Amino acid sequence: MSSDEWRRQAAEQTVRALVQHSHRGPQDLTLTTRLPCPTAGPGEYLVRVGAAGVNFADVMQSHGTYGSGPQPPYVAGFEAAGEIVGVGPDVDGALPLGTHVVGTGPGAFAQYMTMPAGGVLPVPTGWSDAAALGLVLNWATALAALKPLGEVRAGDVVLVHAAAGGVGQAAVRLARHYGARVIATASPGKHDTVRALGADEVLDGARPDLAEEVVRRTGGVDLVLESVGRATFRASLAVTKPFTGRVVVFGAASGDVTLSTHDLVFTHQVQIKGLHIGALATAAPALYRSLLDDLTVLIARGVYPPGTPRVHPLADGPEVLRRLAAGRTRGKHALDPWS
Repeated sequence: MSSDEWRRQAAEQTVRALVQHSHRGPQDLTLTTRLPCPTAGPGEYLVRVGAAGVNFADVMQSHGTYGSGPQPPYVAGFEAAGEIVGVGPDVDGALPLGTHVVGTGPGAFAQYMTMPAGGVLPVPTGWSDAAALGLVLNWATALAALKPLGEVRAGDVVLVHAAAGGVGQAAVRLARHYGARVIATASPGKHDTVRALGADEVLDGARPDLAEEVVRRTGGVDLVLESVGRATFRASLAVTKPFTGRVVVFGAASGDVTLSTHDLVFTHQVQIKGLHIGALATAAPALYRSLLDDLTVLIARGVYPPGTPRVHPLADGPEVLRRLAAGRTRGKHALDPWS
């Protein structure tokens, strides 16, 4: 079927989707069954969603705390994998219809969504749509935090917070691949999961003496991957080696913190770098593309295996987000908009 035929058909059909109606959180995320199907605009693909990724950013958006996130009501979700069924105008070198891709775009918690064509990757051969989730977000974030920003080298000591989450698990695998010693934090019930990924040591991120224990075991770390925020940030600064140590911040799940210039000059003389993978893709597209190219190589070498997310029916989305917000999930979770 041609793109024009798909556009005509899409204009006549409705889709199932999860719509966020307020900034009061996932409680106001509801299933809608008769939403108009989107159409591909300039530079976009129309994608039949096979699986949609669930991310902490979805929780933040539901509370209105995710940067310049969408205003309600809106179709929630922004990461998915699926089949290209339509191509908008001005897509240079468009992939063929029927190609399965993974990427981001608005309204991923639905049966159909649009994606900017320049930011998608084909689903690796032999992988399901669900297995490819995380490629352009979780793994790209972990790789950016470790390599171009974190400048990880063999022999470095790397502290990975929230190591049982999607980005955390990728970061543990990658840091070990690059020859680092990995100290990870996770809640006690998730320690076995993190150890199985190759972490050298796993600690409870909520222990009150976290900084002292990390220093006791390491003498100080070269790189911290910080995504927790208020609950761990002071410990992250305290364990990082002065002047040569790096802290890459890409989340604040437990809340924001305040850091003053006085702190940086007199107390914590460390290198602090902020990371938002979507902003990186926009501001430094060549760097972002190089990350995706590197991930393709890592997949070919078996360093990056197919993902094994837990897939839920679309209607369970609000509960999955509530569990994610409460820290009661591990690994990657996804929604199936067709079940």
